[in-house]
Amino acid sequence: MNVALKAVPAEEDDPLRPPDFEELYRANRNDLFAYVAGLLRDRVAAEDVTALTFERAWRKWDRFDARRGSARGWLFGIARNAALDELRKRKKKAPLMSDPPDPVSLELATSDLEREAAVTKALNSLPPADRELISLKFFAGMNNTEIAAATGISATNVGSRVHRAITKLRSACKEDS
Repeated sequence: MNVALKAVPAEEDDPLRPPDFEELYRANRNDLFAYVAGLLRDRVAAEDVTALTFERAWRKWDRFDARRGSARGWLFGIARNAALDELRKRKKKAPLMSDPPDPVSLELATSDLEREAAVTKALNSLPPADRELISLKFFAGMNNTEIAAATGISATNVGSRVHRAITKLRSACKEDS
């Protein structure tokens, strides 16, 4: 079945017009990967979940409603659900005794390795909900409003919870030094 698809120009002035999917992909792929990698702490699984997120978004693109929020927030909501699915699936499997070393981290200076280990240990000590907020804020580079849209909590609450999580991180890092 050969069907030729013609691009239909959209009105540029319409603020509710969803962005082009390729544009959405290019603008968010790195932030989305960083967010998922921060949640999963596994680069390979993060690549799979990121790909799954874009696949799900592509299939549901016609259901995106700009009146309900930004395309970025919608996309990160899909990523969050896919990452949580992956974490649930992992609980059914036996965990590794330790993570394999990252080749990039082997090249870091000793003080950088110590700092990285302290931050990783501190991140692991946070409750999963706080770890998710930190990942969205700092790995994905999202603002409080975008995080609120992705998680379903208010933007004000996001700010308060991120602040408390950072305070916990600082305390945990100081205890390790």
